[in-house]
Amino acid sequence: MVILVTGVSGSGKTTIGTLLAERLGWDYAEADAFHSENNIAKMRSGRPLTDADRLPWLQAIAAWIDDRLATGRPGVVTCSALKRKYRDMLTGGHPEVATVLLDGDRDTIAARMKARTGHFFSTALLDTQFADLEPPAPDENVITAPITGTPDETATHLLNSLNLAPH
Repeated sequence: MVILVTGVSGSGKTTIGTLLAERLGWDYAEADAFHSENNIAKMRSGRPLTDADRLPWLQAIAAWIDDRLATGRPGVVTCSALKRKYRDMLTGGHPEVATVLLDGDRDTIAARMKARTGHFFSTALLDTQFADLEPPAPDENVITAPITGTPDETATHLLNSLNLAPH
């Protein structure tokens, strides 16, 4: 199984993804590690990525997921996956990929982004993230987790929703 942790920038994907992987004893991959230097430079300068910019990035994350499934190694990976076509590409129709969406309002997420340091993603791009966000359709079977609680509470909620026990 692979858990795909999605949401807009600043929603807590890295924090929650890391917690889930640690609790389960699974491999973890951070979506930002799959970005090209050009994509990072573009986002750092406050310019949103295009679908063409995102395609190689999404393909690399999908390959990581496919490798985990093919080799029987469970994992957790983060990716904004704001659009359905991105989620479809990443899950590849595999029922062993559980997608979760970290859900929060713009003001809460903007405050979190302003408080974090050392991240390349410009806070100015947050509105473009919310504009691109396509809420999951019922047939996608995405588990939505509100980010109003602590990271531990959110991770516990997701583990319970996925019927997974900590390692």
